[in-house]
Amino acid sequence: MITNFIIPELNNHDVQELWFQQDGATCHTARATIDLLKDTFGDRLISRFGPVNWPPKSCDLTPLDYFLWGYVKSLVYADKSQTLDHLVNA
Repeated sequence: MITNFIIPELNNHDVQELWFQQDGATCHTARATIDLLKDTFGDRLISRFGPVNWPPKSCDLTPLDYFLWGYVKSLVYADKSQTLDHLVNA
């Protein structure tokens, strides 16, 4: 499915910043699959054996729980805000 559908479909769109999240199930982490996903997504792969590890025993986490809120927090708190207005703008 990845080779025949997902990758060709992605090639039809501009998805340079797309992240791929895999649930870490053993049947989804065969070496050939992980190698293919690493070649396709590089460091933007969240998986059991990918560059960004899927947290163990966390099958109920969504991309928002796992990645987005931490990313947003890192942007907001990148500079130490001295005022409330500065924090709101961040």
